Amino acid sequence: MHALRCCAILYCAVLPAFSAEYPQPLAIGASAPAFQLPGVDGKEYHLEDFAEAKVLAIIFTCNHCPTAQAYEERIKAVAAEYEDKGVALVAISPNDPLALRLDELGYTDLGDSLEDMKIRARDHGFNFPYLFDGETQAVSRQYGPASTPHAFVFDHERKLRYAGRIDDSEDPAQVKQHDLRDAIDALLADKPLVVEKTKTMGCSTKWSDKRSTVQESLAKWDREEVTLNPTSPVEASAAVQGPAKKLRLVNVWATWCVPCLEEMPDLVEMHRMYRGRPFELITISMDGPERREQALEFLKKYHVSARNYIAASDDTYALADAIDQEWAGGLPFTMVVAPDGRVVYRTTGRLDALEVKRAIVGVLGRTYH
Repeated sequence: MHALRCCAILYCAVLPAFSAEYPQPLAIGASAPAFQLPGVDGKEYHLEDFAEAKVLAIIFTCNHCPTAQAYEERIKAVAAEYEDKGVALVAISPNDPLALRLDELGYTDLGDSLEDMKIRARDHGFNFPYLFDGETQAVSRQYGPASTPHAFVFDHERKLRYAGRIDDSEDPAQVKQHDLRDAIDALLADKPLVVEKTKTMGCSTKWSDKRSTVQESLAKWDREEVTLNPTSPVEASAAVQGPAKKLRLVNVWATWCVPCLEEMPDLVEMHRMYRGRPFELITISMDGPERREQALEFLKKYHVSARNYIAASDDTYALADAIDQEWAGGLPFTMVVAPDGRVVYRTTGRLDALEVKRAIVGVLGRTYH
């Protein structure tokens, strides 16, 4: 899917113009604003730490944005290639994690908190400082990144010489203009830049004033209807493992199972994250028909507006076999089922939310392509 088609879900943006409520991007020729920010490595970084570099590239990026994720390997490649040529590359996440809606996380397993940034940097082998400005956004407001990623390239006097995109296509195979590299090469050669400024494409910066939209979305989802329908083994098998148009996250639980109750908020969060894509959450209660009201009350308490089922009879063994014959028993039980019926992930006991999210995006994909 092309990036421009994702806007309804991810608030992606091509932003050539800016309203008064958003910071203006730093002007060409302006001095680099100072910063003092924590990095994922536990160190604190300052602008002065890079004083010896002939060229300084500061890229505003983040964890959650599919466009930002698509450029990670290219950013790593630039950092490695130019490290010995007098170029320093620094990445800064400008996003306020509390201004990020759950439905904006449909292409990721991680949010934009500093702790999540540490995980992503470790797992993806980031070879550049990755700094967090989401708490106050004071630095980001001085630079004015329109979206993620947004590159700012400074010369040896720390005057801004280029601002904009990294290149002209999210898809590496379609790239024709290497804007970031061209700017760096020109500065290293003391040549004038052919292009000083370009538009950026990606997810809009999550400024703190967007926190209200997060609360509004949560309140809206909390008002959704919650239902609980009886299911037989035959019906459950068809719903869980039959061919479907969507990936299914299946959770088997019961009201008397404490870990089941504890992990339900994680399942609700994932439901809200991924349901804008070909995804659905299916819950199956093993309580039996005599405890339907208790099960429904619990589902309503946690706003589980998914496809919720409950055993239609007391023969829960037959229902368990229909759900997954490889399941040895024990609650809670969770599995991720691909549209073609393949079980790509299963676990018994309290789920690890990050593992489940990775299984989901492993099937759905992390980018629009």
